[in-house]
Amino acid sequence: MRRRSTFIAAAAAAALLVGGCGSATESPAPAASSAAYASIIDVRTPREFAAGHVVGAQNIDVQSAGFGQAVAALPKPGPYLVYCRSGNRSAQAATTMRNAGLTVADGGGLADMEKLGYPFGR
Repeated sequence: MRRRSTFIAAAAAAALLVGGCGSATESPAPAASSAAYASIIDVRTPREFAAGHVVGAQNIDVQSAGFGQAVAALPKPGPYLVYCRSGNRSAQAATTMRNAGLTVADGGGLADMEKLGYPFGR
């Protein structure tokens, strides 16, 4: 068990080092290392979020007028993982968040997050 925990921690650190340092191409880490993220953010509409989302995700609608303010209020240490339905809005959100000085991994769409092992719920 200790060997597995060490491997997961090393994988999370490697994911951050490879994609970090302000890179615009940071890759998301598997669910097993989700502790590497300060928060997982679903950037879909509240209605989409209510229909089902990654367990523990926070909903900040990228299409809302208040998105920029919500991003500005997030703690800078991060890093953050964002996702949406198909990957288009998450890419937009990740760019906005990086421009605000945050470290962000783009998780893509729901299917991508599921492939990474993130559990869904309501």
